[in-house]
Amino acid sequence: MNDFGLYFSIGYHHIADLRGIDHILFVMALCLRYQFSDWRKILVLVTAFTIGHSITLALSVFNLVQYSVKWIEFLIPVTIVITAISNVFVKKFAFKSRFPLIYFFALFFGLVHGLGFSSYLKSLLGSDQNVVMQLLAFNLGLEAGQLLIVTGVLLISFIFVSILKLNRREYLLYLSGGIFAVALQMAIERIPF
Repeated sequence: MNDFGLYFSIGYHHIADLRGIDHILFVMALCLRYQFSDWRKILVLVTAFTIGHSITLALSVFNLVQYSVKWIEFLIPVTIVITAISNVFVKKFAFKSRFPLIYFFALFFGLVHGLGFSSYLKSLLGSDQNVVMQLLAFNLGLEAGQLLIVTGVLLISFIFVSILKLNRREYLLYLSGGIFAVALQMAIERIPF
């Protein structure tokens, strides 16, 4: 397998790995408020997360940013908690704002999540001269994995809201509450002080 394919695969498996549930929970919390008909908004949302993730990965790989791994491991579930709480404030599902607050959450929190994987990625990259292409491949794989998760979330939402006729707001609150509880437990376990 060539380097591009290898790093694409690493990025894809990073986001879609069930052992790394934190990223899956975050993407779920971001997307629960949307349906298939909102696909353009979801694409912007997930891409904002990838942009944030990519920025900090690049900054870290090029040693332009220093951080405490313990604090990042704590802040990742905190971002999930905040995103799950933000779903409580969704009362109407008519998203008319061109740049809703959730887009900025995705971008900013993507910065934090990017640091969560950067030390592992740095060890994989080593001193290779082709770092830019490998970072691009990793991030494209990450985007592909996220889109798979988003499709799964939308399919589950479609089943429960459109076919089984659950109230959309109650469905959002119920799943957001479950995500909140899991993420809060993760944050408590990772308190760095």
